[in-house]
Amino acid sequence: MLTRRTLLAAMIPPALQAQPNLFGDAEAYQQFMGRWSRLLAPPLLDFTGIPDAGKVLDVGSGTGALAFTIAEKKPHSQVVGIDPSKEYVAYASAKNPFPKRATFEVGDAQQLHFSNALFDHSLSLLVFNFIPDSAKALREVIRVTKPGGIISAAVWDYGGGMRMLRVFWDAVIAHAPAADKRDERHMPLCHQGELSALWEHAGLGNVKEQPLDITLHFKSFADFWDPFLLGQGPAGAYVKTLDKNNRESLRTEIKQKLSATSESAPLSMTARAWVVQGTVPDRR
Repeated sequence: MLTRRTLLAAMIPPALQAQPNLFGDAEAYQQFMGRWSRLLAPPLLDFTGIPDAGKVLDVGSGTGALAFTIAEKKPHSQVVGIDPSKEYVAYASAKNPFPKRATFEVGDAQQLHFSNALFDHSLSLLVFNFIPDSAKALREVIRVTKPGGIISAAVWDYGGGMRMLRVFWDAVIAHAPAADKRDERHMPLCHQGELSALWEHAGLGNVKEQPLDITLHFKSFADFWDPFLLGQGPAGAYVKTLDKNNRESLRTEIKQKLSATSESAPLSMTARAWVVQGTVPDRR
């Protein structure tokens, strides 16, 4: 079975594929991106409009943000999360506040082991752009979802709307133009219309795409910056390549771009994700 590291590395910009631990630490991921995921999960769930009933598949469940949100807000539902990372599955299982209604398994979205039409609906949070063959994965998700069920996903707008990463990469490229090839704006499925095109090509009906905007509040500039030092994702992997002086120079540049006047002053940052949903057609 493919590991999460293998799956993610296949879709990371080529310049970063040599970095071995882009998303290898569940605790570090929670500090870096998990707090964004927890904020995005509720509006994604609201966007889907799925009822409080039935069985829901969480594709690429990671550390559990979406599955926990579904279980909390849809108390009559059952949630199954799959993720290629044994570590993430273990983390989500250990932190699971809904053990009777949410479970987590190791699994590859491109080769689901579930039977046909097992789930009433299937959702995915910030994962589809990392799947090597997203079209194949979507076909598999359609196969295991009942006719009439909703399939929905969210992906960050890396090109502009995900301001944390946009500020970061703009600062990087200002000092090192060659680093442009590392910029996450090159990621697939992160621009307007790309998710809906994938959904429509797969034959889903009633396809709808829209932006979702959230705001995260940081206690201080350090609260914003320090998670970049944990080596998570393409941004964290890039920071790991820098020596101390260049790392401090980048920190200063980002602080200026954010107009952060002091180390201790709180700051807020917006992030935009593109979300899509479609209905599984009748197979008769």
